[in-house]
Amino acid sequence: MDCAIEAGRQARYWSAPNPPVGCVLVRDGQILGSGYTQPDGDAHAEIMALRAIERANSATAYVTLEPCSHEGRTGPCVSALIEAGISRAVIAVEDPNPEVSGRGIAALREAGIQVDVGIGAEQVAEDLAGFLLRMRRGHGRITLKIAASLDGRTAMASGESQWITGELARQDVQRLRAESDLIVTGIGTVLADDCRLTLRGEALPLDTEAKARALAYPPARMVLDSQARIPSDARVLQGATTTVVTTQPSSLSDRVRVCRLPADEAGRVDFAAWISLLGEERYNEILVEAGPTLSGALVQAGWVDRLIIYQAPTLLGDGARGMTGLMLDQLSDAISLHFKEVTRLGPDLRIIATPTSRRAV
Repeated sequence: MDCAIEAGRQARYWSAPNPPVGCVLVRDGQILGSGYTQPDGDAHAEIMALRAIERANSATAYVTLEPCSHEGRTGPCVSALIEAGISRAVIAVEDPNPEVSGRGIAALREAGIQVDVGIGAEQVAEDLAGFLLRMRRGHGRITLKIAASLDGRTAMASGESQWITGELARQDVQRLRAESDLIVTGIGTVLADDCRLTLRGEALPLDTEAKARALAYPPARMVLDSQARIPSDARVLQGATTTVVTTQPSSLSDRVRVCRLPADEAGRVDFAAWISLLGEERYNEILVEAGPTLSGALVQAGWVDRLIIYQAPTLLGDGARGMTGLMLDQLSDAISLHFKEVTRLGPDLRIIATPTSRRAV
């Protein structure tokens, strides 16, 4: 199963909206073949593993996610495994997709194949978190990324922010972008930084093959711009299509995708409508890289699933900009977090934290 998990991780740069699944076929203790999910519309992990061998009679299939049992853009993987003659299937996680949801496991058992479920489940659940969340609640995992100083500042009062963190932290951000399906920012960040939100190949800490997959299938980009203020020559609008989400009519050219959503009481893009859009677009991993206003609003409204904070051993002072624009009056209003991981990246720290209370959806 460890080999299947590692194979699945090779797919996370291009499998969306499908989950990055891995499959390994084993007989008599020897790996016969392995595979991972191909880009949308192409073969799933099980088919790729079967293609790598001549026959699978009496083999055991280790699969990170329950094989699909429905006819989609590709044929049902469970039928291919049965026809190949496997004798056992070891599945880490049952697929919550209503079109699968136990049917693949049932079909394997009906065919006389031994099925074991749950081995490696904890690790696979983390690797497939975005997809699993989307299937269960309707939208994927929302990650808020922040680069900050030790005193929680993200930029000087002038807006100067390059570079707060060191090279290793910045490379890790590129990896995080590559693993995301969508990068979201706010109009404030676009106007202040004229950001691109693209992958930089020279900074991606991946091997040659993984880097090629990531660059061939870069994450989509989205700007929340309630008042339609984005300049037509903004760098984030260059290259691949970027979606601009607004509440107002837009004069942008046809090459820019504009999505008009309702406004909330403050005139901003209504978050609930935006979340519905994310689900309709089938994004599994959503990465938010924004300023304190949007970041704080998302955290306070309970829409953030995890925060990844890159913290540098520097002090920027009280005049610098804070991480989130939270306006809290009492200690009881504080947003509580659970530290999942703290990792050293050169001189900096990478902190992965999850809010202890999130919006019920």
